Amino acid sequence: MHRIAFETLGCRLNQAETAILQSRFVARGYALTDDPLDADVFVLHTCTLTRHAAARCRRRLRHVIKRNPAACIAAIGCHAQTDAAELAAIPGVDYVVGTADKLRLDEIIATPARQARAVVMNGAAPRTPFTVTGAGYDPFHTRANLKIQEGCDFACAFCIIPRSRGRARSREFDDLVREARELAQRGHREVILTGVNIGTYHEGGRTLADVISALEDTDGIERIRISSIEPTTIAAAVLERMAPGGKLCPYLHVPAQSGDDGVLRAMRRHYDAAEYLRFMREAIERVPGIGLGTDVIVGFPGEDEAAFQRSCDVVMSLPFVNVHVFSFSPRPRTSAWAMAGAVAPREIARRSDRLHRIARARQHETYASRAGCELRVLFEQSSGGGVHTGFSDEYIRVETTSPVDLRNRLLRVQTGGVHAEPGSGLLCLRGRVDDTPRGTHSNVHHGEIEIEV
Repeated sequence: MHRIAFETLGCRLNQAETAILQSRFVARGYALTDDPLDADVFVLHTCTLTRHAAARCRRRLRHVIKRNPAACIAAIGCHAQTDAAELAAIPGVDYVVGTADKLRLDEIIATPARQARAVVMNGAAPRTPFTVTGAGYDPFHTRANLKIQEGCDFACAFCIIPRSRGRARSREFDDLVREARELAQRGHREVILTGVNIGTYHEGGRTLADVISALEDTDGIERIRISSIEPTTIAAAVLERMAPGGKLCPYLHVPAQSGDDGVLRAMRRHYDAAEYLRFMREAIERVPGIGLGTDVIVGFPGEDEAAFQRSCDVVMSLPFVNVHVFSFSPRPRTSAWAMAGAVAPREIARRSDRLHRIARARQHETYASRAGCELRVLFEQSSGGGVHTGFSDEYIRVETTSPVDLRNRLLRVQTGGVHAEPGSGLLCLRGRVDDTPRGTHSNVHHGEIEIEV
């Protein structure tokens, strides 16, 4: 039996695709291992969003090749699509497979074998609706990522994704429902809808709201979560489905990218700061208790101190539970690559550090406002001493103690105070499960599931 190890860098969509590939290789008789040095095949799912991400991919490949020179090495995904020649030139890389072909990797590597010269496949993907063979069952995680959309037509000035993943296209409706049903049968109780620009989903007259409705009717799916979604693509019907107690989690991760109108125009975003704030406040009003997340880019060309402060003001003005701060990284073949007004790296680092601290304080305030509340939590991890962590519907991290393994159990938890996890420093709310959960050990790895709410 051949052993195969996957390592995924980058976005949640990459994770969804890795899970699909893992399942397909297992169906062909491979054994999964999480140790690249113990693998006959090592697959690196690459990211090219920033220069640092691309450089990290190349370093990781060289590291594994040096320590496991006998393994068959495949680099797949976005960096393989945009910079195939650069990856193929790394001694020891056997396959470089871009976005159009990577989900056929199990067919491409039917039998592990070193190649005298790297096999490169990075053709363009068609714009037609697509299907996905198999299901992305993930034995290592409780929540499952469900890919419903691919590519993007928005062409933001800083983004290379349209070059790495192509133009926008949607997954065939019946096919994604079929996968969701299989994921539930394998023990996943939460699915996360993923894609590059999922709010633009449109296939056979159906929209994202129709996808949500179909999954709400799928037996075994207890929670549906929307991944990152553009503010101009969120339909009123989606907010209506976030009623408390329903399957669609009351959480939206909506990238702001900047709080300054001049910077937003230079970025080619499709809204201004006032429109962004108006939408977010409407979501808060229409969905009581909603959790909010966002992305902010620091140091975009032309961003002066006043523009940066406006981004800080946006973060401080909304009850975010999650804020991703990105330092601007110019990418070749994007409009921002040659823009005037570059911000000095030291200044970008200073602004990034300041916004990180502001975001942390805002997250702490939002968490504290939920102390003393009852939250519905899907527990994901168990550690020594009976400590269990998971996320609420609103994407608030919660920790509790129990002598019973709570993994993959959906429970109501009475929350206490805010706590920083030792080592990681991640914030969480400490909570208490009123009664010891009934039933036997519940583990997504074996499909033994018991949901108690």
